[in-house]
Amino acid sequence: MQNLTPHKTKQLSLKEIQSKLSTCPALPSLSSINKTMLGLVLTEQRYTAQIGEIIRRDPSLTARLLRLVNSVYYGLSTPVTSIEEAVFYLGIRQIRQLTLVTPVIEDFQKLTLQCAFPWREFWQHCIGTGILTHEITSAAQTAPEDSDYIAGLVHDVGKIVMAWGFPDHFSEIHHLAIQGARDLLEIENEILGMDHAELGALYLERHRLSELLVQTARFHHCPEKARSHGNIVASVQIADLLVRSEKMGCSGNYLEVTSEQCFAASGWKVLFPDAHETEQAIARASLSRTLERMPQMLEGLV
Repeated sequence: MQNLTPHKTKQLSLKEIQSKLSTCPALPSLSSINKTMLGLVLTEQRYTAQIGEIIRRDPSLTARLLRLVNSVYYGLSTPVTSIEEAVFYLGIRQIRQLTLVTPVIEDFQKLTLQCAFPWREFWQHCIGTGILTHEITSAAQTAPEDSDYIAGLVHDVGKIVMAWGFPDHFSEIHHLAIQGARDLLEIENEILGMDHAELGALYLERHRLSELLVQTARFHHCPEKARSHGNIVASVQIADLLVRSEKMGCSGNYLEVTSEQCFAASGWKVLFPDAHETEQAIARASLSRTLERMPQMLEGLV
């Protein structure tokens, strides 16, 4: 049923949207993430003390690291206060994820100041999607790497761009979406004239981000349409739905998602085109274990 209530904002044309996009600040280059840190954790000799010394130079990363380890390992008799000890408990992969997520979120936050929205819960949704994307690519025996985590992390960049460039539209969309009666993409197209998936893709293309990130932003709701990187885009779709179904954080889409809908999503056919039910069941069981651990992890990260 079409919404007959007059809208407060005017739907914009593609030309008007693109004009505003041209003034939106660039996403900090993902290559600017601490190269020294990434180089160190990739070497065969991983010295905890050296990693700790690099982390110590970034107070924000240090605080996030200690908060994470103490929330995940809540059963420890004494809180962890040493960076070296935190690195020992968390392991190299989670340290790498922290080095990726910290600068990206802090720079994104500068674009969202003018809109009232549950941003902390939004970052939890994005980080949860990134973590789960990696788990799904692993379960689907797709070669996992940090790019799958980054794709999941920034899949909803269009919502951030919308909040910065079109704050009045964004606020009206949020007001309608929070009622939980209609899908977010439908509301966005009706109010703004474009949904966050296309908006995010246009933004990433404008700033010459990788094809993987562009395809993920544009097709994470319909991965079967992706021209390339289909497995990662499909993994992001499923991760996004699973995090929403478990009500971890807030994606801004308040339409209820059931477990059945997650496992009936088109991304499963992309990832497992010829798989037997047993293979998919193993993948689902692995994801369920990750989902159980994730709430504490997200509390520590954001």
